Parts: sequence; structure tokens; C-alpha cells
Amino acid sequence: MSRPSLHRLPRLGLVFLVIAALGLAALAAGLATQSDTPASSPQRSGSSTPSELTALPGAVAAKGNALPLFAYYYIWFSPDSWRRAKLDYPLLGNYSSSNPAVVKQQIEWAKAAGIQGFIVSWKDTPLNDSRLQLVMRIAAQENFKLAMIYQGLDFQRKPLPESEVAKDFRTFETKYAPDPVFYRIGGKALTIWSGTWDFSAAEVQAATGPVRGKLLVLNTQKSLSTYDSIASYTDGDAYYWSSVNPQTDTGYPKKLQQLAAAVHAHGGYWIAPFASGFDAKLVGGTGTVPRDDGQTLRTEYTAAVDSSPDMLGLISWNEFSENSYIEPSKEYGYFYLDAVAQLRGATVPTGQQDVDSSAQSGAQDSAWPDALLLAGCVLICGGAAGFAAAIRAARRRNAPRSGSQV
Repeated sequence: MSRPSLHRLPRLGLVFLVIAALGLAALAAGLATQSDTPASSPQRSGSSTPSELTALPGAVAAKGNALPLFAYYYIWFSPDSWRRAKLDYPLLGNYSSSNPAVVKQQIEWAKAAGIQGFIVSWKDTPLNDSRLQLVMRIAAQENFKLAMIYQGLDFQRKPLPESEVAKDFRTFETKYAPDPVFYRIGGKALTIWSGTWDFSAAEVQAATGPVRGKLLVLNTQKSLSTYDSIASYTDGDAYYWSSVNPQTDTGYPKKLQQLAAAVHAHGGYWIAPFASGFDAKLVGGTGTVPRDDGQTLRTEYTAAVDSSPDMLGLISWNEFSENSYIEPSKEYGYFYLDAVAQLRGATVPTGQQDVDSSAQSGAQDSAWPDALLLAGCVLICGGAAGFAAAIRAARRRNAPRSGSQV
């Protein structure tokens, strides 16, 4: 008796063979995805948890909660960005800032921690424009506010031509600022010019003069003397001080208070900075500021609140090159997101779904690997059993009957 070939099998047998093949494909996909999906509850180094941080004094907590809190947010990331100068990596994978699922998750996390908006880093390039528009669209959907910080220095930390700065501010004023997603003060969209310390007073005046009717343009000066020199041409100061070490620089709270007093004396707007830590050695920096299991964040937050600010500026959401980020990461998990939430009296929901930007879809749910593995096993077993039954049935039909010649 000959064996039944595939073309002689009944159609049902071929169906079971296809089912088993699909099961093998699902099993392979599940194994591949499992290795790419971030853990839902990652562990962090260190011994503390946010609940163990010293509670804020009641007066500081009350004043802080009454202030808008925005986090500095960077849109320059592509998958290749994570190959340079990084000590840690985000839970969302080596993401692109063009991925809408990533932006949506970041905004949802920030809102849950008591952050009201992002201060988005921008200058006018096609890629930056597309990414800014993406953040604007998702922020509007999430009822989340934005401000803009203009990067006035190039990659080598050299100032851009004043004419380019002026052109970009005019572009922002006409193309983006009218959108209601941008945070407004006195009817004007909030913007910041990073690197004003490398421009003359005349250059600052030339760049800001044409747009201050519709934009609030804050400088980023670092001292009283340099602030006073351009105070008349800007609308306040957003001091980006990520490298201060509160353990060794005991005079920094007074410096913040003095800057705040000068800004307010000019009728300006003061954004007080605070950070979780700092380490920019891989991008040319020399000093580091230890995170101290969240105490650095807490100490700097207190000093910022005590400087009578109009807004608090968290440095940063995702500055991974200078290691000041609070975005959930592989090293720290959700610790710093939870720490900010504690400072703000908020509660980050547990059991959130993570986005894995390393997956092809860009929005891989962490439950998918197990589901694929289970489905693959079921399909393989069912398909194999059905195929074997089909073969046995075919053999019985083709077996010689009693009395017939072989």
C-alpha cells in the first residue's frame, strides 16, 4: 500500500497543516517579541522608594502645588541617537521622537505625575517642524500644554547667526504660536531663548523686538549682571541650571532668590529650575551631581519653590545625554516619575501599558508575547493532531478490502 501524498489528502488535512504552520509562526513571533518587550515592573538601583523620601514641609508643598510645573522635553531622538553618550535607556526602547505612540505615552505619564506641560526644544528644520507638530497634535488631544525653548546654540555650542534666530522666532510666531495648545501669559505664547548669554544685547533686541507683541520671550541668563543687560529686550528669565550640586553649593538657593527678585523688579516672568541629577561626562562635561535616591530632586524642588517663581521648570523629562531625565528608564524604572508625583501630591496609576518602540509596530503591548506563545502552542497542537487524524482517515479509505488482490 502506498503512503498518501499531500495532493491526495482531503482538504481538511491541508487545512490542519496550514493551522500548524500558523502556530509555528505565532510561536516564533512570540519568542522574538518577548526579548524586545520591556518589563512591566522594572527594578531600580539603590535602596529607597519614593514613599521613603522625606516629606515636604506643608508650606512648601502648598506653594509648589499652586505653581504650574512644566518639564523640559527634547524631540531630537532617532534610533541612532541612543548609540552615543548614553548611560541609561528609556523603558520605551531606543525610540524615535517621530513615533506618536511614544509621545502619547510620555504625555500620559507626565500628566499622571502632576506635570502640566512640556517645554519643547525646537529650531526651524523640516524634521523638528514635523516632530513639533506631532507633539502639538497629541498634547491637544490630551489637554496638555506646551511652551517652546529655542536652541540658540549649535551642536558645538556656538551661537547661531542672529538673523537665523530672528527668522526662526518669526516663523514660530506666525506658524505655531496661534495654536491654543501653547501656554499663554497675558495672551502671549510662552517661549524661551536658550543660549542668550552668547549674544550681545543688540542682537537680542534685534531678534526679539519683532515678535514680543505676540510672544513672551524669556532669556536664559545665569547671573544678575548679565540678566540686567538684556532685561529690557526679553520678558523674564528661565535659568536652566541642571549642574548645581545642592550638597556642595549651599549658596545656590540665595542665587535663585536674587535672580527672581531682579526679574520681578523688571516686571518679568521667572521660571525656577530643579533637576534630579546631572552627569554630562560623555558629552564633554566635567562635574556630576548624584541623584542621591531622589533627595537631590526634593532639595532642588524646595529651593525652586522658595524663590517665588511664576512657574517651575523640571530639568528634564528626557535629557539622557546629561542624565537629568525623569522619564521611566531601564536603570531607575518609574522611581523618579513617582518621586515627582509625590512632590506634587499626585498618584501615578499602576499597571500602565508600556510602549516598546523597538517593536515593528511602535506600540507593542507587553502582554503580546505571552499571547502569541499560547496561541502558537494551541495552533501547533491542534493542527498536528488534525493532520494526523486526516492521514489515518486517508489510510483507512485506501486500505484494500477483504478478498481483493494486493
